[in-house]
Amino acid sequence: MTTGFKAQILSILLFVSLLAVAQTRTQSYLTYIEQYHQLAEKQQKEHKIPASIVLAQGLLESGAGLSSFARQSNNHFGIKCNNDWTGDKIYHDDDAKGECFRKYNQVLDSYEDHAAFLKNRPRYSFLFELEPTDYEGWAHGLKKAGYATDPTYDYKLISIIEIYDLHRFDLSNTYNSKDFNLANKNTGYGSMGTIQGAMNHQIYRVNGAKFVTSCNGDSYAVIADEFKTTESRIREYNEVDATATLPIGSRVFVESKKNRAPKECETHIVQDGESMYSISQDYGVKVEKLYSLNKMSFTDSVSFGQVLKLR
Repeated sequence: MTTGFKAQILSILLFVSLLAVAQTRTQSYLTYIEQYHQLAEKQQKEHKIPASIVLAQGLLESGAGLSSFARQSNNHFGIKCNNDWTGDKIYHDDDAKGECFRKYNQVLDSYEDHAAFLKNRPRYSFLFELEPTDYEGWAHGLKKAGYATDPTYDYKLISIIEIYDLHRFDLSNTYNSKDFNLANKNTGYGSMGTIQGAMNHQIYRVNGAKFVTSCNGDSYAVIADEFKTTESRIREYNEVDATATLPIGSRVFVESKKNRAPKECETHIVQDGESMYSISQDYGVKVEKLYSLNKMSFTDSVSFGQVLKLR
């Protein structure tokens, strides 16, 4: 591969990565987190459901509280009526047309019923044996137990948690809402918290590859110094060129991504706003391998509803 062609590929990857970041970090999500994080923490303290999971589900199921369904029903978790529901009802097209969903007087009631829904059904009982900070275990467990029919539901929850640093709510019994700023004028993205770039990052894994979440003050060089490697290597792991800046809240791999996804992730259905690069980061798979697996050119873009092979 020529140097010029490599530069072209890196430029394309940089563009789609920045586009994906811009589309996935929204003010509406940040506003929702600020408004409802205390309700999520309450569920963790009283019912041992990770606050990060509660918030991620609320964000995903309600469109950050802005969907017409959520506004009409105060139902932030997409809970259907079922045979045991005696409260108010609302009808909404979901897996089938005109399905019955629970309707609440206030959002607090939705949060409380969500906890009761999980605790009172045996199929979710194994989740309460997990550590309250194991959001990945909870996400995969909810998918396994059939909470949602979306085949990528678990990875969507994990992605939301990591993009918005929601696991911070799981790590402390107290949280000062003043620490959570709704806007960062320097970057245009919402602040992910008050953790400084000079601090050690918490390490996470996806597909066996280690990554961290970038904080205020971070750069690829700062993260490289922390992990005693070179900036060029960190950029290589994340498939970005030498001019790429690092937005707050980005997933940054500190070791090489894999050539394919885990066995349980055979395919991925492209969602609105996703790119080949963002999917690569979500699953911990090299971008070039995704293109190769799907017999696509590096100049090809993905489209909504497209089914991608991951292994």
